[in-house]
Amino acid sequence: MRFVVTGEWSRNHLLQTIVVLYVVYVGGLWVTNALLYFQKMGLNPASVVEYYLGNEERFLQPRSYQGLLEVSHFHLFAMGMLLLVLTHLMLFVPIGNGTKMLLIVLPFVSALVDEGGGWLVRFVHPGFAIVKVLGFLLLQGSLLALMGISLWAVFRGSGASYRSGESGR
Repeated sequence: MRFVVTGEWSRNHLLQTIVVLYVVYVGGLWVTNALLYFQKMGLNPASVVEYYLGNEERFLQPRSYQGLLEVSHFHLFAMGMLLLVLTHLMLFVPIGNGTKMLLIVLPFVSALVDEGGGWLVRFVHPGFAIVKVLGFLLLQGSLLALMGISLWAVFRGSGASYRSGESGR
């Protein structure tokens, strides 16, 4: 916090290096998340339904309750930690509070929609496949926005927004 209040955010090369390397690391997660998603299904809701409900003709088993529970258990923790760190950076970006709020809330909501979409398809109704697709797209888009804005803030180099009362008070 001191780095933002004193303006060192723009002058501390070690802090800038940490943020840039973190964004590179998250970029790797972003790419592998997309690759894993498209390895299993596509943006077509029918592919989502087939993944979660199975397909007898292709000998694909439906996702089990335990399997979904294990994946959700890990994803909820890991994604929560990722988003905690990544959205925390938005507090220090020189943009308006409304935009900051959107950039903080949207990734959390989209991650929950993405995770919950599979459960809804599997145990409620196949029509929820579009929810899974939209959750995935919103999550990927919001992560990309967070990474880009974080890099922009590092290279723009200003803590003025925080000092001028834009911190969310």
